Amino acid sequence: MKISRDDLRWAAEQGLLTPGQDEKLWGALEQRRADKPRFDAANVAYYAGALIVIGAMGWYMTKAWEGLGGWGIATVAACYAACFVLAGRALWDRLGLRVPGGLLFTVAVGMTPLFTYGVLRALELWPQGDPGAYQGFHFWIKGSWFTLEIATVLAGLVALRFRRFPFLTAPIAVALWYLSMDLFPLLMGAGDYDWEVRKWISLFFGLAMLVGAYAVDLRGRDDDFSFWIYLFGLLAFWGGLSLMESGSELGKFLYGLINVVLIGLSLVLRRLMFVICGALGVTGYIGHLAYRVFEDSILFPFALTFIGLAIITLGVIYQRNRRQFEVLIAQRLPARWLALVPPRARGGAA
Repeated sequence: MKISRDDLRWAAEQGLLTPGQDEKLWGALEQRRADKPRFDAANVAYYAGALIVIGAMGWYMTKAWEGLGGWGIATVAACYAACFVLAGRALWDRLGLRVPGGLLFTVAVGMTPLFTYGVLRALELWPQGDPGAYQGFHFWIKGSWFTLEIATVLAGLVALRFRRFPFLTAPIAVALWYLSMDLFPLLMGAGDYDWEVRKWISLFFGLAMLVGAYAVDLRGRDDDFSFWIYLFGLLAFWGGLSLMESGSELGKFLYGLINVVLIGLSLVLRRLMFVICGALGVTGYIGHLAYRVFEDSILFPFALTFIGLAIITLGVIYQRNRRQFEVLIAQRLPARWLALVPPRARGGAA
């Protein structure tokens, strides 16, 4: 539940707070969350600027950079990273500006794949042949990108060790997502393109990322360090699952059931991304039923309408009795089961 300034004013008008307490409480809450990311002009500018810098040194690099040679590219990346670290320390330690400071540390971690590429280019130490220009790192699946991704994960973990800033998990999560795709050609050979095996690797790698994100979520409280790992783990898992072809109705039914489970997990974990992927999957399965299994049935649309209205009705009932349901569940479920719910979700955060 999110509380606004107007909510506190309403509480004062209702006599729940004494006059003036609403302003004091709001000021204290603002001070407590001064270093938390918020959707305001300053934070939008911070994140937009950081993403532009990361993109400039990654997605939008031109092939002209190859003219600098391997050591030249590595030197530029190292200088960029050093400057970002120094600037981040100044903002974080001296000025107490943790959000822009943390973003600069994240940008420094974002220089890791470029630096690693430069070193490997200079030494010609590719795990699986020359992958081409760095520009292709974000576009092409190749086993030789493996080293860049591992280096980025390690750099991100080191940065997190010294600076507890949640967005530092973003480059780690992206690198792991890329790793889930580049692992297959590294293991199976550059010329082997068995897409079915790739889908299974993506599925299991994504599942491992989700388990890791859950472990982080289970330990965390105020700061959400697991968000990006959840996001890219879910993309790898759900993407691999959705791209699989099944010739049996049982397989397609299991696909729909897994997506229903994802929707259920969104309620337990309080993660909107799970309900989005789950809803897309369920919609796809219902489309299969409509256009393949029940294409000649006139009653199928009516049955779906009834199911949809029933779900909405259950949602209304839950919304009107939410507190009672939560108390009932807390009383009936064993403590060891409640301990499996992450603290952030236990607090009712959305």
